[in-house]
Amino acid sequence: MGSGYSKMKKQAKQFQQQMAKMQDDMKKLEVTGSAGNGLVQITLSGEKEIKKLTINPECVDPDDIEGLQDLIIVAFNEAAAKIEENSPTSGMGGLDMSNLPFGL
Repeated sequence: MGSGYSKMKKQAKQFQQQMAKMQDDMKKLEVTGSAGNGLVQITLSGEKEIKKLTINPECVDPDDIEGLQDLIIVAFNEAAAKIEENSPTSGMGGLDMSNLPFGL
């Protein structure tokens, strides 16, 4: 086991540390999505957990519950898309991990 193995082991450890930091950063991330010109707003954590839901009373119509449900879905999906955009792994789709040792 020459220096090549040591180098790969060091790279693997650095990669693991970077991934741990990215995961921690995602836990701290909060994004807000909105729908209906701000009538409904949803704030999500980086793990897509709802942190806050705001519904403007103007959009609460007992005869149009489906409309309110649609606004909530749109706001959630917008916030979820922002999480994907802000994800440190969003640009890593083509990451080459072939030089890392097995077992990671």
